[in-house]
Amino acid sequence: MGLTILVIGSGGREHAIAQKLIQSPNVSTVFCAKGNAGMTRDGIQLVDIAEDDHSGLIKFSKENQVDWVFVGPEIPLLNGIVDDFTAAGLPAFGPVKAAAFIEGSKDFAKKIMNKYEIPTAEHQTFFDFEQAKAYVIEKGAPIVIKADGLAAGKGVVVAQTVEVAIEALKDMLEYNKFGSSGAKVVIEEFLSGEEFSLLAFVRNQEVYPMVIAQDHKRAYEQDKGPNTGGMGAYSPVPQIPDQMVKEAIETIVKPTAHAMVEEGRAFTGILYAGLIATESGPKVIEFNARFGDPETQVVLQRLESDFAQIIDDLLNGKKPDIKWKQEGYSVGVVVAAEGYPNNYEKEHKIPDFSDLNTAHVYYAGVKAQGNQLVSNGGRVYLIEASGDTLKDAQKSVYDVLNKVNTEGTFYRKDIGFKGIK
Repeated sequence: MGLTILVIGSGGREHAIAQKLIQSPNVSTVFCAKGNAGMTRDGIQLVDIAEDDHSGLIKFSKENQVDWVFVGPEIPLLNGIVDDFTAAGLPAFGPVKAAAFIEGSKDFAKKIMNKYEIPTAEHQTFFDFEQAKAYVIEKGAPIVIKADGLAAGKGVVVAQTVEVAIEALKDMLEYNKFGSSGAKVVIEEFLSGEEFSLLAFVRNQEVYPMVIAQDHKRAYEQDKGPNTGGMGAYSPVPQIPDQMVKEAIETIVKPTAHAMVEEGRAFTGILYAGLIATESGPKVIEFNARFGDPETQVVLQRLESDFAQIIDDLLNGKKPDIKWKQEGYSVGVVVAAEGYPNNYEKEHKIPDFSDLNTAHVYYAGVKAQGNQLVSNGGRVYLIEASGDTLKDAQKSVYDVLNKVNTEGTFYRKDIGFKGIK
């Protein structure tokens, strides 16, 4: 009998994780809680238990002889789901609550970076609106305002003017736009350079880096429009030199894993470093305590080794064998509901992708109406394709999207544009 695995989460990221796990010859069953209706097309079994129902998930895992659990989203991690599973004698892959705090508080992450000399933007933390406003006026624009806590990727304002910055401070500190997440803000200098995502499998002090990706956060082409959870990604990123990536691993990722052990918050799981390639080397924009979405959908496509075996080895104290594709590119384009990231419509029919040969579809905000999938969230699905060149991969994705009816949805037509010379 192969492994029985439970993936926690419901989005495109979890679809990509579960699909990669189920491809392993060592895996017999992959459950996903709650998952989404699109996942069943890949043989993933849905479990109708909410991700915050820890005791329900533990009971299900025991009854169904789940070998281990993979936690996708940040909220259950910060709610201590790994701690609860561990206490129940069930292995779960992801950081414990104390380690996940590196994503849960931007102020905490900055304190770690300051203490262990990990390169990041100059910054200060504020609770008080008047003091924060004075700091912004002193520093000038462009400047970056961040809600301290989780805000679903939307708690960051890159303000091009002092007025916009002050408005963002008002939203967070006076109007409570993000609730307790914005009761404390981090204000930091604006760094210019190309952003890239460097994810790594981490077990305490051990760091196993993945191939890098670049995410597109803005809603519209040429990086215009509001910030979103991500409109597409591609991997690798040709314009970021290998030397910059190596430097980031040595000066950022490894020291961060070491720092967390030193702080008594040892990190095991996926550490995501959102970085910027500045003229003086790589610097940290943010840390996440889990896979990124939509980076996962392109990064896991680059993985040649058995993903389930890697996680199993990490959970069992063994050294994992991790190999990445050395050639080619992967591009993923998010199809989002009209109006996203603000108010959006639901229940638009989703095209039938059952005859995709060279591309993959990862479902996110969908539900079933009979045999028909319909939209049920902001980011609806992602199409991923690979190619020998970035242009080839890009063409393959857009060829798929150009052929189908995308009524009620929209997508960026330039994902990967920065990497094409």
